[in-house]
Amino acid sequence: MTSAKSVKVLGIGGSLREGSQSERALRIALAAAEERGVVTELIPGPELVLPFYDTAVPERDERARKLIEGVRQADGLIVVSPGYHGGLSGLVKNALDYIEDLREDTRPYLDGRAVGLAAVAYGWQAAVTTLEQLRTITHALRGWSTPLGGSINSAETKFDEGGGASDEKSVRTLRLIGEQVAEHALLRAR
Repeated sequence: MTSAKSVKVLGIGGSLREGSQSERALRIALAAAEERGVVTELIPGPELVLPFYDTAVPERDERARKLIEGVRQADGLIVVSPGYHGGLSGLVKNALDYIEDLREDTRPYLDGRAVGLAAVAYGWQAAVTTLEQLRTITHALRGWSTPLGGSINSAETKFDEGGGASDEKSVRTLRLIGEQVAEHALLRAR
């Protein structure tokens, strides 16, 4: 039986702004996953500044290699994107494109991994459509999106530095997403 400490959940997302609302949302979900007994790692927005993904260019810079290896080693993922103009950020989309480098792995793409998803946008329409796009991308990459996804309207909900938010329902949703990813990863590790 695999030790729970060897089970890893990787968090990807946020924006270029350190401590962004979407990064704070991601940290809440990761904290809940960690409380379930998994090891977590965060690759926040500033670390996702990568060259545009290009299959014709086999060389990868240090940040891209870290991302690819992090996904490769992960038993589950949590992805949180800001919503920009009704869709996920280019930063997060480009990072997800790099998962193509796992196509030849024994466990290709996101195969067998639970993926928790949330979108944080200024308005409900952008939050909902961004979450929908994240789910579509996850399915295309053979990932299992958790039953619960988070659409968070940052016009109404503000996340604080201490891991809380002005709306307790948003915190509960993010925590449940993290718990679902951790539980799935732990079950698959048995």
